[in-house]
Amino acid sequence: YALFSEVRRHGNLAAHDLRDDYRSALAAMRFTWQIAIWYHRIFAEPAFKSGAFIPPQPPADQSAALRAELEILRVNLAASQSTQTVLTHQLNLTQTQLGDVESDSAFWQQMAAETEAANLALAAQLSALQANSIAQPATAINAIMTASANAASLVQLDEAQTRELIDAQLRAVGWEVDSKTLRYANGARPVKNRNLAIAEWPTETGPADYILFYGLTAIAAIEAKRANIDVSSYLQQAKRYSRGFKPSTECVSPDANYGVSEEFRVPFVFSSNGRAYLRQLVQQSGVWFCDLRQSREPSRALDGWYTPDGLASLLKRDQQQAESALKASPFQYGVQLRPYQITAIQAVEAGVEAGRRAMLLSMATGTGKTKTCIVLLYRLLKAQRFQRVLFLIDRSALGEQASDAFHETRMENLQSFADTFGIKTPKNSGIDVAASVHLATVQSMVRRLFFAPEGSLPPSVDAYDCIVVDECHRGYLLDREMDDVEQSFRSEDDYISKYRRVLDHFDAVKIGLTATPALHTSTIFGAPIFNYGYREAVIDGYLVDYEPPYVIHTELSRLGIHWQQGDVVRRFDAKAHQIALYTTPDALDFEVDEFNRNVITIPYNEVVCAALAEEIDPEHKQKTLIFCVNNSHADLVVDLLKKAFAKKYGSVDDDSVQKITGAADKPTELIRRYKNATLPNVAVTV
Repeated sequence: YALFSEVRRHGNLAAHDLRDDYRSALAAMRFTWQIAIWYHRIFAEPAFKSGAFIPPQPPADQSAALRAELEILRVNLAASQSTQTVLTHQLNLTQTQLGDVESDSAFWQQMAAETEAANLALAAQLSALQANSIAQPATAINAIMTASANAASLVQLDEAQTRELIDAQLRAVGWEVDSKTLRYANGARPVKNRNLAIAEWPTETGPADYILFYGLTAIAAIEAKRANIDVSSYLQQAKRYSRGFKPSTECVSPDANYGVSEEFRVPFVFSSNGRAYLRQLVQQSGVWFCDLRQSREPSRALDGWYTPDGLASLLKRDQQQAESALKASPFQYGVQLRPYQITAIQAVEAGVEAGRRAMLLSMATGTGKTKTCIVLLYRLLKAQRFQRVLFLIDRSALGEQASDAFHETRMENLQSFADTFGIKTPKNSGIDVAASVHLATVQSMVRRLFFAPEGSLPPSVDAYDCIVVDECHRGYLLDREMDDVEQSFRSEDDYISKYRRVLDHFDAVKIGLTATPALHTSTIFGAPIFNYGYREAVIDGYLVDYEPPYVIHTELSRLGIHWQQGDVVRRFDAKAHQIALYTTPDALDFEVDEFNRNVITIPYNEVVCAALAEEIDPEHKQKTLIFCVNNSHADLVVDLLKKAFAKKYGSVDDDSVQKITGAADKPTELIRRYKNATLPNVAVTV
């Protein structure tokens, strides 16, 4: 994927920006050569072994860097030729033909004929594969996937090609970088007000692949290794560069005021092989990072590189001082907290101090999760433990409710949370650095991260240092694991939920809020760091216990649904939008509960709504919430319930029963009216 992306990027620069950089063109050719070998191994010769890359004829106008790179390629080619007699013969033959190409038009005709024959053979092979996939789909697909896996494992990038990929990644987040020219040996030195990634910087323990300079300050060391080498283990080499870095009159190292020790003179280290982050191959992919000032925090894999300002901001942050301030901060705010809410906040703060990167806060519905979270974030931001928080929800209505809570909750000196730190609502776009808390839906963040328009940059990995996921159990797909073969054949988009990818993208502490932890919730956040359940809240007097359930019995619920073999039943064809007769091929039995989730029938719902009308007074001050299967089911229940109320009580106000779903007109306003106004007092939702 990285190779394809780089070829596309170079092509766009040439086509749209009219870039005529010979070195970029040469890099694109080398990447295309690797892609072609990979493709050939999949569809033609799985065991194909190529010689060295054959450099093209140099252009008339050459730079010194280009001449040096071409010379290296020629040396590599000569070394390969000396050990491959057959390949040498073929190369000599090809070069002889190329030398006479202008006078030998027959050569081009032969090339065209061979290309046409190869295309016909490939088309025949593709047809055979398609026919085989129809006859034996699993066997054919597995064969292709295995071939792809084997071919991908043979793709090798040397260190220079790896650095070209890393150059592009660093450049995309704001660093000035060119590992071919911006090198220490070429006279590259740090400059005030510029953010340079200088290659081959000398240290007491050998040259560092890159040193990142924020102005004149050496802020990070990078170890860049080939794609077939584990990334995580080479952080130790980057640490060695940090120990061996020597400040001079040309550059400085952060001092003890920034928490930098005498042992490590450069505070941050990275290791990368240019490969995109993949959770299932976490040791061999991504950008591995370690803050050498924080011995309690282990190194970790990131989805990308820190920006210059992101690293500078992290350098200025004093975690020990922030955690000391948290311990000394009393719980005296305008909002009155309950004892269990204080305990929940203290549990999360202790987890942050212990270096935990993901935590789950489990509190029963109605026990004040949002209020607890607001006070928690206020304390963390006030102590400067975090700088910017992303508050994630899965629907915009929840975002507006959360925004109202942040604006209404009084903290200190009658100031609300929003007055003190600022809140960015989901309606706005972009990263507003003036606001400490950003509210966004998972869907909007997915669009910004993975479907950003061409030319616009998605939020960087350091855009947020804390993410709070409200109702983190709901609406998110369980991540799917791939086997070893699929890992090289499929994209990560095919198996991992977008929700998980959003959380993985940011280098942030993740805090999940839920009342009902699910399997995928604990997989992401771990076991709850604090749990306050429904029964405990009832015993403490903070929640009112529910009454015994009222069960509506119908004939179908007692007898079930049964069809005998050969029965003729009516079936609705959703594609054709018509009802057709269907003869059952065998005896069919349905559980009513499952049947009612898939088939909505008017008679059954009429019976249920008539029973509800016996229990609910549409003009009473009490509020009632009715859950339906889907949006169309909610429409049906609203209509049938109004008719049942009219039959039971006579005429009723039409606004007494309303559907409140995402498909309704202005659902947030309907929710507010349901909470605060007399009508509606019966809400039908899903």
